[in-house]
This record gives sequence, structure tokens and C-alpha cells, in this order.
Amino acid sequence: MSKVLVLGATGGIGGEVARQLSVAGWQVCALTRDVAKARSQNAAYTWLKGDALNRQDVIAAARGCAVIVHGVNPPGYRNWAEQVLPMIDNTIAAAIAERATIVLPGTVYNFGPDAFPVLSEDSPQHPLTRKGAIRVQLEQRLLQSSREGARVVIVRAGDFFGAGAANNWFSQGLVKPGKPVRAVSAPGAPGVAHQWAYLPDVARTMLELIERRAALDAFACFHMAGHVDSDGTQMSQAIQRVVLRRTGLQPRVGVFPWWLLKLAAPFVVTFREIQEMRYLWQTPLRMDNQRLLAALGHEPHTPLEHAVEAALTRLGCLPTPA
Repeated sequence: MSKVLVLGATGGIGGEVARQLSVAGWQVCALTRDVAKARSQNAAYTWLKGDALNRQDVIAAARGCAVIVHGVNPPGYRNWAEQVLPMIDNTIAAAIAERATIVLPGTVYNFGPDAFPVLSEDSPQHPLTRKGAIRVQLEQRLLQSSREGARVVIVRAGDFFGAGAANNWFSQGLVKPGKPVRAVSAPGAPGVAHQWAYLPDVARTMLELIERRAALDAFACFHMAGHVDSDGTQMSQAIQRVVLRRTGLQPRVGVFPWWLLKLAAPFVVTFREIQEMRYLWQTPLRMDNQRLLAALGHEPHTPLEHAVEAALTRLGCLPTPA
């Protein structure tokens, strides 16, 4: 049985990748600060006490692992400058020691508008934000690690939604978790394309690439096409259709209150960081997945309304079927 270390297994992407790897027969090890709590939620994994910010914890947890899934991030938009790079450096040290493959969920923060509207893996990375600059440094360190004994697989996708993902635009911007959907808040402008990615599809893509890792380059990056909201209204309309079918009531669509974030940004770090990302909603964006198709022959893809219904159900926004 192959062994994998998942950092961030209690979160969204890390949790879903861990679940799919476990179902596929992998021995899943996961690092957590609260072993008892984590084990009570999922006893199928080998939970190890530790912190992704502690290098010795990560190195010890990775012993015997062929793969390390780096699905951990600071909560919200806080403490990126202090934590993101030290965490990836610890993962790199462990991967080099084990000659393991690092698997990373990538973001579009690396790119500025000069690379839009179509992003390929080789598009120039000229980020506009502090978070974007950190992500560029992170991937540069991964590239260097691939020359020092580690292997790297990056899967870059649009905005996550679905499964256990809670810290994302879908669950924090468009709807309100745990509450019936009476209104949808749309961050984008009509006519501006936006990129979405259903988290279980992202995890499935990672799993299939992990299974083919020996045939990939030492540093391999892939883009997912995901769900392209081609005119900026399709995600909101999909939510409306799902809610109408399940409840008989159609929620209204309103405009996301960017003005409020702008007013509060000087006083709230999270709001300032979100405000910096507004350009991703003002410029059309689509991701080219030809390299992924060449590697896998297909891209895992759940139909949009099925994905939206599953996401809303998981968030507690839809009534439980009788």
C-alpha cells in the first residue's frame, strides 16, 4: 500500500484529496495539532500530532511517504507573508529527504491582467497583489526543489466551490452557509467571464496525476478548465435554478458590496486582501487545459447544476430531502 502525507487534511482541498486517496487504497497520514478531534471526525487516517510550521514535525510525518499533498494555507487571508513560505520550505525539506512528490493546488493569483484572458501554464507571472507575489515565490522554490531530488505536481484551477471548501467566494460571497438562499450576491460584472472549479473534480484530477507521477516531468504544472462562467451570470443562474427546483422559491441576484469592503479595508486586513483581488472579477479569465488533456486524456468534470446542488447541500443552504 502506498503512503501519502496530507497537510491540510482538515480543510477543503486537503480534506477532499485525502478522502479520495483513501478510497483509492492509499494509506493516508495527516498532520494536525488536535489528534483527538481529528480522529473523532475521521478514523480512517493515521493522524499525527504536529504543525506544518514545524520542520521536524513535517519531516517525521513524511517518513516512508511517496507523496506529500500540500493543501495547507493560513486561515482566511491572514498571515500569508509570515506563514506560507515557511510551510512550503518544510514540505520541500521533507520531500527531498524522502524523494517524494509534492502535490500543490495552485491559484490564479500568480497572474496579472497582462496574461489574461487565456491562461496557459507558460503564461507570464506578473502578480498585482502581495498574495500573488508570495505564490510566485512559492512555485519558484518548488521548481528549485525539483532539481534537488523532489518531484512536483501543481494543479491550477479557478475559484473553488463544493465539498468541504468553506473559505472561498462561493460560500462567503455568493451565499450564506447554513441559511436558505434568498439572495445571491454576484461579485462579477455581467459580460465578464470567470473561472470556477468544483473541488471534488480538482481532487480527482490530482489523484489521477498522482497515479501517473512517474511518467511526468520532475516539475509538472497543469491547468484545469473547470467551469467557465462565460458571461459572469451563469453561476448565479445555476444557483437560482437549483434553489427554485428544491424549494419552489427563486432567489434574487444582487450586486456584491465592493464599496463596503473598500470603506472597511483600511481597518480590516481580510477585507483589504479581498479588495486587492477585485481585478479577477473585472477581467475575463479562462484557463487552457490542453496540457492536462494530453496527460490524462480527459478532465474530471461534474455538470454545473449537480455540482452547485451538492455544494449548497453541504453548506446547509437547502432543505433535507424527505
